[in-house]
This record gives sequence, C-alpha cells and structure tokens, in this order.
Amino acid sequence: MIVVTGATGNTGRPLVEALLAAGEDVAAVSRGGADFPAGVLHRKADLGVPDSLEAAFEGADRLFLLVRDQALDIAPVVEAAADAGVGRVVLLSSETAATRNDESQLRFEAAVTGSGLEWTILRPGGFASNALLWSESIRRGRSATAPFGDVGMPIVDPLDIAAVAAAALTEDGHAGREYSLTGPELVTPRGQVAAIGAAIGEPVAFVEQSRKEAYEQLLRFWPADVVEASLEVMGRPNEAERRISPDVERVLGRRPHAFAEWARRNAAAFR
Repeated sequence: MIVVTGATGNTGRPLVEALLAAGEDVAAVSRGGADFPAGVLHRKADLGVPDSLEAAFEGADRLFLLVRDQALDIAPVVEAAADAGVGRVVLLSSETAATRNDESQLRFEAAVTGSGLEWTILRPGGFASNALLWSESIRRGRSATAPFGDVGMPIVDPLDIAAVAAAALTEDGHAGREYSLTGPELVTPRGQVAAIGAAIGEPVAFVEQSRKEAYEQLLRFWPADVVEASLEVMGRPNEAERRISPDVERVLGRRPHAFAEWARRNAAAFR
C-alpha cells in the first residue's frame, strides 16, 4: 500500500488518481474530510500529531511525503513510517534546497536521506497552479496582477510532479536520486496571462504590481516567510532557478507539459 500525504493538494490529488489507475492500493492522508475516488482509503491524520501517525501508516510499504509546515520536525514522521513497515519514501522538497540553501527544505531532506529507508527527493520549481490565484480577478474583470511581469521562469505543471512521484513510488531505479522538476520553457507572468486568455478565448489584461503590492496580496494566502522567499525567487532568479531541467523527460520518457497546456486543462477556473 502507498500512503499519500497532502492528498487534497495540487500534487497529491493527481498522484492519488495516477496510483489508483496503475492498480495500486492507496491510502490518502489529510487532516480533514475529503472526497476521493472510489477505491481510495481515506485516513485522517496530522503530521504534527505523532499519535495520529500509526493508524495513518498502517499496512503501508511506500510513502509520498509532503510537508506544509516549514517548522515541523519530520524525524518522528519518518520514524513512524519506518516502524509501520514503510521501506520507500518519496519526499516533495523544493528547488530552493539546492538553489537557495533553504534551511527548512534541507532539514526535511536530511531527515529522509538519513533514515535508512530507500528515498527519492523531488525538487520542483514554481508551480503552474499558482496561477489559480488569478482566477477570481480573471473571472470578474478579465485582468490579472503580478510583479516582475517580464521575468521568465521554467514553471512546472503539478501533473508532471505527480507523474514523476508515481514513477518513483512504483518503479525501480529511483532510489537515492534527487530530481529537479521544471517545465519545458521559460514563461513570464505576462506570458502566463496571455496563455490563460487564449485558453478561455477572451483577452485578459496584465497589470504589473510593485513588489510591495505583491507582498501584501500574497500574505492573504501564504505565511510571511514563504511570501518573502517566493518574491525573491520570482524577482531575482539565479541561473540555477532559470535552468530547464531534463529530469521530467528522463523519468517519464516524454516532454513536460507547457504552461499553455496547463491553462487549457484548467480553463474552467478562469471563465
């Protein structure tokens, strides 16, 4: 059985669906209630509450680990997984572990790589699904605001992250690997908005924000430290953060999805 934490998110949900389609037994873990496809076992648990983990990991031999609380000590989580019989862990980390020496992500990675379990580390760049933050303004006013309108980044489709995670969980040959996951091209915020307009068949105006305006807006969705770090990467990406990685194609045998493909697939969110 494969346990998927963060199973209600942009990566966790398609991962659950991919594993189920592959014939795997799947236990989806979340803190609250959720609606999952038939055949998926839902287990309520909180990674920050060790007493909830024994039941969450019961019967599992593989684990997809996504940690939202950057301050969490995940050593007890990994230990509980090992005690339950888990032998393989796939950790969703971040590119900033490699490009910015992100302390929290490096700490998570160290807990997994030092566990004695078979491990794979996934380090995605920016998610295409972050564009959903524009959904309301595009639906209501056919406009989207963002800073750094002409700074291009190789943002990645969460569907590709989920597909790589599924491969690492179900195939051999991924143990001890660290995968950098990006899209196939550099895309600017202005270009993303244009792609969404093309997907819904109507023009969408791009309005460039100042850094301060963006900071105040993003505080509605993310903690201050996450907002600050994200804006730094978005506004002043280093060479490593602008690099287009071959790892998605190496693992999946196909080109990663372009942002325009993500926009077409999610057009209903913006109509």
